[in-house]
Amino acid sequence: MSEVVVFRKRRGSEAFMMLMALALGTGGYLLTSLDMNGSLPAGWPVPVVIMVGLALVAHLVVRWRIPYADPLILPLVLALNGVGLAMIHRLDLVTTPPGTSAQLQLVWTAVAVAAFCIVVLVLRDYEVLHRYTYLLFLAGMVLLLLPLIPGLGSTRNGARIWIHLGQYTFQPSEAAKIILAIAFASYLVDKKDVLALAGKRVLGIDLPRPRDLGPILLMWLASLAVLVFQNDLGTSLLFFGLFVMMLYVATERPSWPILGTVLFVVGAYAAYLFVGHVQVRVSAWLDPFSNYDQNYQIIQAQFGQAWGGLFGTGWGLGRPGLTPLAKSDFIAASINEELGVVGLLAIMVIYALLVARGLRAALGSRDPFGKLLAAGLSFSVALQVFAILGGVTRLLPLTGLTTPFMSQGGSSLVANWAMAGLLMVITHQCRRPAPAIENPMVSLASDTTQIVALPVVAVDDASASDPQGAAV
Repeated sequence: MSEVVVFRKRRGSEAFMMLMALALGTGGYLLTSLDMNGSLPAGWPVPVVIMVGLALVAHLVVRWRIPYADPLILPLVLALNGVGLAMIHRLDLVTTPPGTSAQLQLVWTAVAVAAFCIVVLVLRDYEVLHRYTYLLFLAGMVLLLLPLIPGLGSTRNGARIWIHLGQYTFQPSEAAKIILAIAFASYLVDKKDVLALAGKRVLGIDLPRPRDLGPILLMWLASLAVLVFQNDLGTSLLFFGLFVMMLYVATERPSWPILGTVLFVVGAYAAYLFVGHVQVRVSAWLDPFSNYDQNYQIIQAQFGQAWGGLFGTGWGLGRPGLTPLAKSDFIAASINEELGVVGLLAIMVIYALLVARGLRAALGSRDPFGKLLAAGLSFSVALQVFAILGGVTRLLPLTGLTTPFMSQGGSSLVANWAMAGLLMVITHQCRRPAPAIENPMVSLASDTTQIVALPVVAVDDASASDPQGAAV
């Protein structure tokens, strides 16, 4: 007989770990000014109090609405956000004139925490999202391809992934990754039995039936469209990889990831032959010194990381500002330079813990939709971190993805905090105790068995003594 695991609320543990997370970001913020200027930054209590207040609000909302949620997710997210803010502030100090990116990022952090709280307060039952499979899929694809509209989309650094909304810019793919993860989970829950059917057996592997290849081919073509028309290698990789991983989780058929890998290799090779942007990225990966002017960014990042060495130069004692886009695309390289390989590995461990807690929620989920959704959200973080850190350290070609919770940018920060809120709602549903059953006879019933009370039949003494006359 299997044991029943009863989870405690653990909100006190969450509060303690949030204090440690705040100490990481605050320590980096204060040490930067001490190392560079020999004094604390002017007005330093204000941003510290704001961050503490935002953390307190998020913690109280979780304690009130989803008390059984995973106690590690919020501290992990807060630690990443705080370290990212500290590094952006450090890079502001070396710009001329001194930048205000950290102040703007703090404002976006407040907006992101508000989005987190809205998700937790409004979406207590995530099952409602299961009803809108195709509507969510359509909305996600529209957001993904929205930058292609003339006059609305804009091109930055060779990629057309931004749209203009008045004075503000927005990266719709950040919202699309959450919406499409929900749509994928909803669709695969409904179709997993069909997609799990085996076709021909080749080399010991049961291949899917040809009639079931439509969804993966559609996502493959959509990812190629993003790559060709938007020059966005990272988003193309993220969405196709996310769908293939969720397809494997839903069907448990190894043929799907094998087929997805083949399609990815074919698409990547075709893109390398015909898309100049991909050729530039591959050239910068394999031989950056072949074109110093074109690959100046990755070369500077490699020099900075080499200078940082194992333990780094220390907060404020390196020169990460020499690398272009050090606050956004290459913020991991900045951390590697000043905190060293050890510091970057610590950041990677935090991401690994975040992904692991999401996958644990997927394993413990009581319903297939929650299981797939938690796995999909976790996979999206894992793929994004793998792609961007691999590109920064030159293990992979650069993809242009942001580092979740750390890179400068409002759209990425708000979307990732909202995703964390959704993941915590799922963990609350997984961990909370099942409601008590008042009638013990009800617990004996299943979906296919019905307990019916038989009527009591009165019999006289003669029938009771005579087997032939007994009522049945």
